[in-house]
Amino acid sequence: MSYMPRAQQPNGNDANYLNGDGRLGRFNFDATPDTSADERSRSRGPGAYGGFASQQAEHVRGPARIERQHANRRSRGEEWSASRSRSRPAVARYGAAGSQVEEILRYISQQWSFMASDACIPIKVALQLMDPSSLGLADQYDSFQEVHQQLQTALKVIVNEHHQGFNSSIGTYHKIQAAIHASQHRVRTLRAGLVQAKASLSTPRPDLRAFATSSQSYDQMLQIVGHVEQLQAVPERLEAQISEKRFLGAVATLQEALALIRKPEMEDIGALSELRVYLSNQEHSLTDILIEELHSHLYLKSPYCEERWKTHSRQATSANATVSDDDRAMHSFLETYDGRQPMQEDATRNPEANTFYYIQLLIESLNSMNRLDVAVDAIEQRLPVELFRVVERSHTEVEQRHPSTMRTAAARTRQQAMGRLGATRNGEQKATLEDLLTTLYAKFEAIAEGHRVLHDVTGAILKREPQSDAATLNRSFREMWKLLQSEIRSLLHDHLATSGSLGGQRSNENDPSANIFRPQPRDRNRKLFKIADTDGKSTDLATEREDLEFILKASVPGLVNTSLQRAKNAQSDNDSNPTDRSATGHKLLVEPSVFNMSTLLPPSLLFLTRLRDIVPPNSGVVANTLTSFLDDFLINVFYPQLDETLLDLCGRSLSDPEAFQPDPSWPEHAARPIFKGTVRFFEVVEVVCGMLDALPHEQSFSGLVVQQLRGYYDRCYQWSKSLLQRSMAAQFDGSDAGARMRMAATLATSGEVNDAVIELLKAQTGGEEKVQLVLAEKESALLINIVKRRKLEEADLINDRKALVALCTLHVSMKWLAAKCQGLRYLSPRAVDMMDNNHQNGDDGGQNHHLTRRWTTSLHNAPSGVYLPLDEQSAQAFDAVLVSFTELNTLILRTLHLDIRLHLLQGIYAAMDTTYQLGQPYNDPDPAVLKLSESLSTYDGVIAVQLLTPQYEFLTANLAILVNNALISFVRAIPAMDDFGNRRMLLNVLVLQQALQGLSKPSGKSGAANTGQSARRFYELAELGPAEVVGKGVGEGFAREDLKALVRLCWEPERDAERGGVEEFVGRLG
Repeated sequence: MSYMPRAQQPNGNDANYLNGDGRLGRFNFDATPDTSADERSRSRGPGAYGGFASQQAEHVRGPARIERQHANRRSRGEEWSASRSRSRPAVARYGAAGSQVEEILRYISQQWSFMASDACIPIKVALQLMDPSSLGLADQYDSFQEVHQQLQTALKVIVNEHHQGFNSSIGTYHKIQAAIHASQHRVRTLRAGLVQAKASLSTPRPDLRAFATSSQSYDQMLQIVGHVEQLQAVPERLEAQISEKRFLGAVATLQEALALIRKPEMEDIGALSELRVYLSNQEHSLTDILIEELHSHLYLKSPYCEERWKTHSRQATSANATVSDDDRAMHSFLETYDGRQPMQEDATRNPEANTFYYIQLLIESLNSMNRLDVAVDAIEQRLPVELFRVVERSHTEVEQRHPSTMRTAAARTRQQAMGRLGATRNGEQKATLEDLLTTLYAKFEAIAEGHRVLHDVTGAILKREPQSDAATLNRSFREMWKLLQSEIRSLLHDHLATSGSLGGQRSNENDPSANIFRPQPRDRNRKLFKIADTDGKSTDLATEREDLEFILKASVPGLVNTSLQRAKNAQSDNDSNPTDRSATGHKLLVEPSVFNMSTLLPPSLLFLTRLRDIVPPNSGVVANTLTSFLDDFLINVFYPQLDETLLDLCGRSLSDPEAFQPDPSWPEHAARPIFKGTVRFFEVVEVVCGMLDALPHEQSFSGLVVQQLRGYYDRCYQWSKSLLQRSMAAQFDGSDAGARMRMAATLATSGEVNDAVIELLKAQTGGEEKVQLVLAEKESALLINIVKRRKLEEADLINDRKALVALCTLHVSMKWLAAKCQGLRYLSPRAVDMMDNNHQNGDDGGQNHHLTRRWTTSLHNAPSGVYLPLDEQSAQAFDAVLVSFTELNTLILRTLHLDIRLHLLQGIYAAMDTTYQLGQPYNDPDPAVLKLSESLSTYDGVIAVQLLTPQYEFLTANLAILVNNALISFVRAIPAMDDFGNRRMLLNVLVLQQALQGLSKPSGKSGAANTGQSARRFYELAELGPAEVVGKGVGEGFAREDLKALVRLCWEPERDAERGGVEEFVGRLG
């Protein structure tokens, strides 16, 4: 911007002038080439007035384009646009007037630059302004005056706006000048004084030496008096610092006082002897207080530590049990901890509010007293006792939350004995045990964090201040971990079933009410004498206690309350007489049982997993091997007890007198009755499998279950053989070893009949009816031939209804157990074998991988229900046992299938192995037929109730084929038969046909009645005579040998002699 005159240029172009009145306005101009300083420079060659004659008029023109804004004067304080000025120092200093001056100066530098140079001669410029010629500047004179007037106006505005500052600056200047003159005067005076003092000091004065010696003596005396006064204030100050838990200050005060009182000049002062003894005692007492406070926070005895372990307890019971490093208070403290510099105590905060800060304070205080080695030794010595008390306190807290657990569990154990194991495992005992483990492991984790801080602080101190025994001083965490292992191992061991006891037995042995006439052994864990049993109201004892507390409070402040608290804790720990204690002396809150392992191990593994984040790097404890001690426990302790418990429980399910009796509550488990022992056995297996799911999928544990399954199969197989054995008398009468078993059992084991039955069972499963008919014909032919060769006896058949019911129930039980066990089968990716030598003798990488697989607790594809974890090898053994169950139930089914047919054959043969030469009519069937019909009805009533529909249909299907074939084939057994006998034989056929119709009703089949027509037709031919038998018998499909026998029975001399003799009719059949 610039201020331009509004005079008209000679060329008449008014673009360079104002468009309004005669006032100077605000303009925007662009720096075009015709306004540059180079083109406006003048050539000072020869000419009038110093060479100005050659300068053209356009050299002093304004810009080629000007833009006026609305009438705003600089004198009114307006601000110019910041984008159009190069620099605005005047604006900040002088306001809007300064900006106007800046614009005017810029315009002068652009249009009147020759006047701003040092070489400018004012007279020459004045002459040029007066020269009206073409070489002069007379035409610019008005512009020059206007610019000059505007500059004067801007300066006046600046002076008017800032005249007060100018006036005050003049006064300030005079004050500064006066201050400088005064300072100069003082300096001159001081210089003169120094010169005079130097002259005085240079003058020798011998009398001053004596004064100096006396002064030094008096100074020493005053210093000693000051030290004595300082020492007298030490006890009060020290006690105050100890009571406020400002131990670093207390240590510094004590060390300063001891260093002061032990100076040589203080040794001869007798008045300090008591104070000297006091400070020496305080040195030991302060050490004891620091160690006691350290133990109070390490083992959570301080109230400030309650929230710390309760936080871990809440985290352990939450859904996400893992803790990140940012969420753990210990890591937050260690990240900000800097042990390179000694600790500075903060007197404004409560030191106990932050446990880790307080532990650091105590360790630094002990190190300042050179008692760090004493503290480490004390921690190591008291560690077993302190951990024991932590466990005892945890037991007491949990017992208060579950006061009736022992009574409830004991009553439940006595009442149920072998009852619902799942209810016992999931009841109050489990809740109590989980509460105990959560509380105890939360405290263990908090204790481990405290020892981690102790380890890191001690290590930082030893690194900062190297000591000779530094290698052994930082060992507390390693010792703590060893004892934690021992406590965890003892905790697991105490809550498992002891040898020969499955829960409750040990408590009953120590119960005085069990047998009042039996001498009870003394409880060796019970203390016979306790100081707490003394009479607390005794006057002498109260007097002595008060004196002791007064002495302790006077000499060792801060220790009395802690000692009393410890005494109270010890008294509370010993007040109650434990009803049952473990081998380690801890009170048992739940009944020991091997099934507690599913509750014990997951929290233990979770604790060890969380402990990995706490283990310091250089403590001698390898974080990856924290769970290694559990391997030894599982193999050497848990495995034998699990084996013993399984043997006992499974033995109970087999040795129980009602083991092979139908379970009264069988409808809750199966569609047909099953054994009570089978239900109990599977409950044991199911509970064990549920427990094994919470453990490492160790195949030796699964192998125990498979072993018990195999043992149960062996027991059931032997029992089935005992049911199928013949009576002792019948065994001795037998001619071969096979006669010891009933015929159905012998035939169902091997041979052609067994093969036919197996094929028939497969055909029924496949629904092939035609194949079933063919196989039924084959089976009946084989059985009839066997009966023809060997006469059936009562001992060959299963006539005992109880034995029949037992076999049917055994079949259903084996089928049910196989299906249930099949649901337990699961190939686990975490399956391992700790007893596998390949893993034990492998390289380290294999071992690490083995450990990782073993203690992994998360399975994404695991079944939601109970399952038995298996690997490929154990799965083969498990499948083999299931195959054995299936084979046993199918063997029983085949045996029953053959036995009912042998019953039919034996009855039919007995009915036909008699003469039918009756001589008179009979309206009743043969007694053997009636007996067979009754026996068949009884048999059907048993199997219809005891067996499932498919199995029942398999037993009763196609019986009519066997009956018809037997009635026809056994015709040779009839010695003689007349017409009355033939009619009775037809009646027998009708009765058997009706009996078979009753059997086929549940299956919905009516083929028995239709198929029974063949036997009836066979004996109807006998009524017509031998001629009809010969003529029509072969055409109707009867065997020639059977027809020959029928011809011999039905030929009568009076009726058939004319047509031919018996042998003649027989010969016609070929």
